[in-house]
Amino acid sequence: MSSGRRPKVVFTAAAGQIAGQTGQVTAVGDPTAADEYISVRFGRDKLEFAPGDLQLPGKAPRRPAKPSTPKPASPKPAAAQPDVARPAAATAKPAATAAVPSAKPAAPVDAAPAADTKPAGSPRAAGRRTKAKGPAELSVTLTWQDGDWSVQAHRGSRALAKPAPVRAVDALKMVELLDTPAVTDAVGEIVAAARDAAAERAEQLRRELAEVEARLAELPQID
Repeated sequence: MSSGRRPKVVFTAAAGQIAGQTGQVTAVGDPTAADEYISVRFGRDKLEFAPGDLQLPGKAPRRPAKPSTPKPASPKPAAAQPDVARPAAATAKPAATAAVPSAKPAAPVDAAPAADTKPAGSPRAAGRRTKAKGPAELSVTLTWQDGDWSVQAHRGSRALAKPAPVRAVDALKMVELLDTPAVTDAVGEIVAAARDAAAERAEQLRRELAEVEARLAELPQID
């Protein structure tokens, strides 16, 4: 993925009903954030998969791991208890018949559950795999900064283009289409303040120009 190539992969039996078909890897996420962090395009859908759901073309298909069955513990014969209450004159029986081991095996110790005992081809798993994602969020922002207006668009966290300059009159028309009086009033105040500042600057330049022209008129013209 570092070179820009998007490899093709084959879905294994763990991917459910789409096993054996091919897709194209579009992104690899953070494996610590989720089990399914590899984005694959399948047809018009973009789905998330775990590494065990995919393999490179030409390799033998992976088989889902079988759950391990804990072996029952070996039964232990109970220790023979000495018969201290029996009279010495009584006829002794063989000690081997004093305790008979139970044929029932002891309960198995708690074993760690298998990594994944759910059938790969279950309808629930197939429905979860084929759920398509919606388009990324699109946001358009109108900004006023340092006396200039600009507009910029983002799709998700990715900028679609650099900020484009916008005329003050066009910015006012944009917010008027929103039919939100509070926003329209705020933009109108900024435009009015900018107009007053421009008018004051123009008047100052006219005065400076008049002074320069007066000086020019006082200077004699030398042939």
